[in-house]
Parts: sequence; C-alpha cells; structure tokens
Amino acid sequence: MFAKFGKKIAIDLGTANVIIYISGKGIVLDEPAFVALDKRARKVIAVGKEARRMLGRTPADIQIIRPLKDGVIADFEVAEMMLKSFLKRLALNKKIFKPMIMVCIPVGVTGVERRAVLEAAIQVGARKAFLIEEPIAAAIGAGLSIEKPEGNMVIDIGGGTTEIAVLSLGGIVVGESIRVGGDRFDAALVRYIRENYNMIIGESTAEKIKVNIGTALPGFDDTIEIKGRDLMSGLPRNIEIKADETVFAFRELLDGIAQATKRVLEQTPPELSADIMDRGIILTGGGALLKGMAKFISSETEVPVFVSDSPLTCVAEGTGQALIEIDRLADVLDTGSSTFSS
Repeated sequence: MFAKFGKKIAIDLGTANVIIYISGKGIVLDEPAFVALDKRARKVIAVGKEARRMLGRTPADIQIIRPLKDGVIADFEVAEMMLKSFLKRLALNKKIFKPMIMVCIPVGVTGVERRAVLEAAIQVGARKAFLIEEPIAAAIGAGLSIEKPEGNMVIDIGGGTTEIAVLSLGGIVVGESIRVGGDRFDAALVRYIRENYNMIIGESTAEKIKVNIGTALPGFDDTIEIKGRDLMSGLPRNIEIKADETVFAFRELLDGIAQATKRVLEQTPPELSADIMDRGIILTGGGALLKGMAKFISSETEVPVFVSDSPLTCVAEGTGQALIEIDRLADVLDTGSSTFSS
C-alpha cells in the first residue's frame, strides 16, 4: 500500500542549492540553500531565493545561514527547518502516506555525517530514507548503465565539493572527494579583486563574475563591470574585469581538480582505464558550466571530457531514478537506509 500511494522524493542536498525531484513529476524545486533566521525568536523568516536576496542586507537581529558546508550538514537544526519549509511549499507535509526519500551525499563522508543526513530525512517526514553517493547519482542522471561491468568516470563539481569517481558494476572502484567547488571559486574572486584592485566585493558580486565571464582557460574577450567598496577611501567604486583575469584567480583551484583527477586515473585498473579512454569522462554539476572547464580537464588528463546534457540537475534526476528503480538496483547500490518509527 505504501509503495502504491506513497510519494518517492529525491533530494540533492547541495551546499549551494537544494533540488527536489518527485517521481512522476520530475524536478519540482530548485532553490539556493539559504535560510533567513530571526536570531531572537529562532524563527525562519525566509528560505531559498528570498533568503539569498537578503544576504548582506539584513539588520543585526536577522541572520542569513547556509546550513550545509562542503556537501554535508553543518547546522542540523537549520537544515531541518529549511527542508520542512521547502516540503511545506510543495504541500508534501500534508500527504496521508509518508514518502520514501533518497538523499545524495559526497564520497567519503563519515558515519556521523551519514547518520545526520538520514536523521534529517526522517525528521522532515520520510517513511524510509536512503542515501546514495553523488558520483553514482550523477552517472545515472547522465544516462550511464552503472550496473554493467564497464568503466565509467564522472566528475561532479558542486557548490562545496568536487566528486571524482570511476564506476563499474554499480559501485565506485576508485573515488575521491575534494573540498573545491563553486563557493571556493567565488572566494577566490573576492580575494583576487581585493589583492589586485584594493576593492572589496560581496559573495553575490563574485558569483555574478563567475557565472558571466568566469573561465578555466585564457582566450575569452568577455568583460563585466562590477561595483564594490574601495579599501583606501571606503567609498563605492566601479571597475571592469576581463575574463582572462578569472583564470589567474581560479588557477590554484583548477590545479586541485586536475591533480585529483589524475590521482583517480592513476589508481584505476587498466581494463577500466581502456573503457574510460573510449567513453571519455562525464562532467556534471554547476562547475561544468564554467567556460573551458571540459577542455581544461581534457588537456590535463589527455582523456576526452564531455559535459552532461543537464549538469545542474543531473544528480537530482539520477537520485530520483535510483529511488524509482531501487528494487532493480538493490544489488548494485550500496545505500545507507533508515526507517521511520512512530
């Protein structure tokens, strides 16, 4: 009865965004992972896009919180509030039959972190909760047949982490998670502008630069005008930034992704390496949209690199598909699970 009437909900609980997928409906919510909290009453004022717009514009008694850090829950209470708000918006908390929920997690999270995510899913109303590692979800979302004895390689560049994995027979043969993602790219731009222009910019401005002209390789002529606060005078100031400057700002982070990718390839069994050379590497996540990223990784590894059709939602879609087909994939998916008890 539960299987027939209960919803199946997949959640990509990302550092930057929360994406919710419902079986039969697809992606139903894609919101920034931000919460505006009244510090005195410990009450949620806004979540998602509305909270994101308040960043840097709030009075002292309102705090903007990002409850996830490096792909895992940093503030359990606020994360639970955020998820409940999103589910309430979708009217999922009013259903008679409690849903099954699957949440994706980074490779190599600790047992404590796994339990925290499962507990959060149960607390927001799951009848049964499952976990799936992000590279596996990304591979499924990209349309790869993970249960076959064939080598597939996925790089998922998210907001908090980059997940790199070689998959075969439904499992991760070699994998690595590094704490390099969209947030670190934003921070690198803030630092670059401060050091080279003596100007302070906010997170939103840094993200605007990254999205509009950010690049992993030189040779782009794009420019953008930004506003900030001059460090010397303390007054507002406008400057123009060129795309090629972002390459210098991102250099250390790009090198980190390249070196981690090489380490995974070096540990990959020869038979699977041959498959990867034939099939190439699949790139997913928001970082896949950075200009020149696929070409950069390919030049560093000498392996073809392709961006998935829907890099931003690939993990959520894969998580949803895994939950729908969990009976068929049970033998190849090593998922943690927890069951609701009243």
